[in-house]
Amino acid sequence: WPILLIMAEPKTIAADLKEVVPGLFHWSIHDERIDFQSDSYAIKTADGRVLIDPVQLKPGLLEKLEPISAIILTCGSHQRSAWRYRKEFQAQVYAPALSKEIEEKPDHRYSDGDALPGNLKAVFTPGAGTTQHTLLNQGEPKFAICPDLLMGNPDGSIEVISEEYAHDVNLAKESIKKLLDLPFSILCLSHGGPVTDNPKEKIRAALG
Repeated sequence: WPILLIMAEPKTIAADLKEVVPGLFHWSIHDERIDFQSDSYAIKTADGRVLIDPVQLKPGLLEKLEPISAIILTCGSHQRSAWRYRKEFQAQVYAPALSKEIEEKPDHRYSDGDALPGNLKAVFTPGAGTTQHTLLNQGEPKFAICPDLLMGNPDGSIEVISEEYAHDVNLAKESIKKLLDLPFSILCLSHGGPVTDNPKEKIRAALG
């Protein structure tokens, strides 16, 4: 996926919003930039909602997520509608410290191990690209939001990012193995949606 293509904001607007488990929301689009599904998440906190890699959500549905207090990018190529929502809601944007190809200056930079809004912890998981961080929920329910390493299929299976699109597919596989040591029971993919049924078994199957 060429970097200029994935930096541009997608034109498609999500028309559906689902609550995966209490406090964790998900919406997605068929992303015309990459001809594949792109997924976004939001976490309910006492201070407002934290958006993760947000694509645009239909206004009537977006109101269900207000107030929006923070926006987190898992990598530089997932800017999507982050700058639109920062301007609209005066929300703080958090981006990986390593991100260079980025359209606007984020309010905060983060690195491996940092604590983030929404009771999330950043875990550096490179390979698909060079800036990807998995976001691990430190409370309940245990979920991990993972960018790009794994893709979800319509049949419920998942697969490792193809070598064609990966920065370093072998490094990606090492990062995927790292996921297996993290405490979570829900895997939230940035391309394929949430995996709630035995995600670690599906990760092992993807690794072969």
